[in-house]
Amino acid sequence: MSVLNLSSAFVTFFAVVGPPKVLLSYAHLSRTRSHRELMKLLGISTALAASVGVAMAFLADGVTAFFHVSDESLQLAGGVIFFLYAVGLVLGFHFGGDDENGEGGLANPLAEGVRELTVPYIASPLAITAVLVESLTKDTWGWRFTVAGAYLAVVAINAVSVAVLAPLLRLTHQTSLEVLSRLLGLLLAAVGVELFLSGLEGLGVHFAGAGGGH
Repeated sequence: MSVLNLSSAFVTFFAVVGPPKVLLSYAHLSRTRSHRELMKLLGISTALAASVGVAMAFLADGVTAFFHVSDESLQLAGGVIFFLYAVGLVLGFHFGGDDENGEGGLANPLAEGVRELTVPYIASPLAITAVLVESLTKDTWGWRFTVAGAYLAVVAINAVSVAVLAPLLRLTHQTSLEVLSRLLGLLLAAVGVELFLSGLEGLGVHFAGAGGGH
């Protein structure tokens, strides 16, 4: 969070809701849907994800003020969420996922697909937390546009990645997906720790060696 620019926001969003994470979700959906159905689902979910992310970028101040949440509290909570989700990935737990038997699903495949993508992609707690934290690091409209632009760039990369790799996703073995999931978990755990430490710093907790000898 120390370098407030487009690249820092982009890297954060790429880590928490970039292609590695989104491809896992679409890989599971691709097994029960035709290419045409998957592309239609991709278009709808991409539009919804972009809308939610941009809205959060511009409404961050209002949302935190309404719930009386400080920036530091959001960073601490976000760090814990990132870390717990990452541990789940490493251990093989899939939060927000449906059971493998498909019980309780919707009759409409498109609506069911959107429902399955709500938590991991469209309204991902990780992504929303990241957008709120990034947007609140600088109180200017220009920075909010920067955060929104970075998020839209990651969403666009996700869409292209899924569209290009859709045939491969259908053939990908479950073991390969699990390995990728665990690697992603390690990355998200590191992001969670950094975010938590940033929140502690904002509260005045300093660590040995962080201040360069002050």
